[in-house]
Amino acid sequence: MASIPSPTRAVWHLGPIPVRAYALCIVVGIFVALAVASRRWRARGGKSDDIWDVAGWAIVFGIIGGRLYHVITDYEKYFDKGKHPLDAFKIWDGGLGIWGAIALGVVGAWIGCYRKGIRLTAFADAAIPGVVAAQGIGRWGNWFNNELYGRPTNVPWRLEIHDIDVTTGRAQPCGFGHLGQTVCGYYHPTFLYESLWDLALAVALIWAARRWKLGRGNTFALYAMGYTAGRSWIEAMRSDYAHRFFGLRLNDWASIIVFVGALVWFLRHRGVYDESPYTRARAKTLEEDPDDEPPDEESPPDDKADKAADDKADEAVDDKTDDAADAVDDKADETADDKADEDAVSAPEGSDRR
Repeated sequence: MASIPSPTRAVWHLGPIPVRAYALCIVVGIFVALAVASRRWRARGGKSDDIWDVAGWAIVFGIIGGRLYHVITDYEKYFDKGKHPLDAFKIWDGGLGIWGAIALGVVGAWIGCYRKGIRLTAFADAAIPGVVAAQGIGRWGNWFNNELYGRPTNVPWRLEIHDIDVTTGRAQPCGFGHLGQTVCGYYHPTFLYESLWDLALAVALIWAARRWKLGRGNTFALYAMGYTAGRSWIEAMRSDYAHRFFGLRLNDWASIIVFVGALVWFLRHRGVYDESPYTRARAKTLEEDPDDEPPDEESPPDDKADKAADDKADEAVDDKTDDAADAVDDKADETADDKADEDAVSAPEGSDRR
């Protein structure tokens, strides 16, 4: 029967340096996100450098948040008896939770936006289509790692899964995976479902933002609703182990909470659009000098010293010009007074002096 093959190798070595497919997919996704965000930010009226400055904060915080969420929600992989807690730091073996990545990624973006005088909602609206596209690309790392698959199936597009040793990155004889689950077999390719959903959502967000001129974080809110809606049916197809509460997987509850919060935000801010992507203080600064930077990104000390010297020289020139003008005015007044006195002395007696 037809099936989608999965790689039997997820790591290559360039000499002593391991090159992991999971990491490559994440890196490619990041560059795609930056390219899309940069283009949308410029179209929004922002400066290109802003994206790179803010993205540095968002990426670092996002990776940390994604790993923390994964370790917390799958703690038994690292802290149960016989496990190695230090493996929790091995991010290259896979394991990033999207909810933690988005949550701390937003915190990082807020820090970057605050430093640059940027409205967080405007930045989020510009960046999120690229971010969800990056999620779709990153899912292919799960394909290389033979993970995040669905229930067993016989559909023509079924996915063949191998038992991958994350240490070596190679397939091993079929056995039992995490918590004694049989891993070799054919399953629904949920990684592919989510990848296609994410890429389609990225296109839909760009179209919707142009069609309705969405602002004040509403593009981001649409992303949250669209992603969680797709994640809900994808989660229902997964058979791997997950913590459950009241019959639902943990990610299902996260999706419900995020969806409701995004819907409330969207309804409260519909029809609202900020003309400038910058705060009032930064926008005023840019009006006065388009090349000027926000207060926390001032020029180096040498540049400030030169500017101070130029200002002092300009002030001296202005003072000298004012003094010269005052001297001319005084001379003119003195000449006028002298002439008036001479006319008074030479006037005939009895003439009208009223």
